[in-house]
Amino acid sequence: MEVILLEKIRNLGALGDQVKVKRGYGRNYLIPQGKAVYATKENVIKFEKRRAELEKTQMQKQEEATARQQRFQALGSIIIASKAGEEGKLFGSIGTRDIAEALINAGVPVEKREIRLPSGALRLTGEYEVTIELHSDVVATIKVQIIPEGSAG
Repeated sequence: MEVILLEKIRNLGALGDQVKVKRGYGRNYLIPQGKAVYATKENVIKFEKRRAELEKTQMQKQEEATARQQRFQALGSIIIASKAGEEGKLFGSIGTRDIAEALINAGVPVEKREIRLPSGALRLTGEYEVTIELHSDVVATIKVQIIPEGSAG
């Protein structure tokens, strides 16, 4: 299935690219989310007429993401207290939801889908670098320090 991208999508293409994707990905995700349209002759013509408008919208989203990135950099790090055993192993784990909650409490709004934990949930106390993907081109990194509950920090 061939589609025209209406915004930049990481690991797929930039605004206006005609790319081949699997049917399910195009039909169930890209098109319903408004990220792409079928690559028909009519849609190519419509896209070319809307190109400037879409590029302007893309730039605005990127500028907003850059402003949010600066807020994350100003924050620097967050501390999350969790129940832990003697060796520093957590009872449970710290996931994207817990990190998003801590960031929101710190005054920096974030959605849990933006948080990237490549090695999965955090299961030990210590300091971790967490990546937050704000836009396909804008990424922020914060430090998350997990301390045992009841510890002064």
